[in-house]
Amino acid sequence: MVTQRKYGTEQLAADEARKFLDISQKLEKGGEVAHSDVIKARIQFEQQQRDLQEARLEMGKSRLELAVLLFPDFNENFNVVDDLQMPQALPQFVEAQAMAGRKNPDLRAAIASVQAASHEVTSAWGNLIPSASIDYFYGIDASHFATRQFDPIANVFVNNLGSSVVASVQVPIWHWGANLSKLKQADLRRTQARVELSFAQRQLLANLRTFYDEAETSRAELESLQQSAELASESLRLVSMRYQAGESTVLEVVDAQNTLTQARNAYADGQARYRLAIATLQTVTGSF
Repeated sequence: MVTQRKYGTEQLAADEARKFLDISQKLEKGGEVAHSDVIKARIQFEQQQRDLQEARLEMGKSRLELAVLLFPDFNENFNVVDDLQMPQALPQFVEAQAMAGRKNPDLRAAIASVQAASHEVTSAWGNLIPSASIDYFYGIDASHFATRQFDPIANVFVNNLGSSVVASVQVPIWHWGANLSKLKQADLRRTQARVELSFAQRQLLANLRTFYDEAETSRAELESLQQSAELASESLRLVSMRYQAGESTVLEVVDAQNTLTQARNAYADGQARYRLAIATLQTVTGSF
């Protein structure tokens, strides 16, 4: 996208150089300027043509690289939309900080690790304290699948349904230190998880502040870069008029042309920088 913008800038610069060459040639025919002005204008025109070819090459390379990233099979049948003129809004730092606390994957993973380590400690303590269990059974206790059956010896009907309760208590007395070792290991893992969580929180705050400051600075510079491009365009227009009136030199015109090209490219780079800063900030805050 930036290379496409710069290609457009070089096209405008080449048009300006061609117009200036035509003006200098006409003024030379009228005896108003020296032939050296035409030579300088020709040099500037040729340089702009070379810059235009280089910009076209860079734009083509960027398009090929984008095709490799976008499609599983190589395909150049796509269009690139220039949306750098519509910069995304930057939220307040407090809002960005809240989003980072809710959505940051590294922080959420560190919190989950602490929770898992805490459960491991609880499980390890379970091996050191007495445990009790109660089992209740209800059903048919007979050789036949029936709720009642006839006992020929006692000459009576016997009820096959019954229930029973089994209770047991386990008291750990000797475990060769294995359970204590497991508890110690679980406690150390929980401590390590807490340390990693603290580091993740500090690292998140540092990255958030760094990325936010980068986005805020690049956004603040956009207006200045845009004004510089507009002023450079106006400067070229005025210098060209003064040159045609015989009040400025060819070097001033060439300098104004180069300044305008640099200002436009700097503005495109500033827009791309702000877009990249927003994308980098969203790696810690999530989409906004």
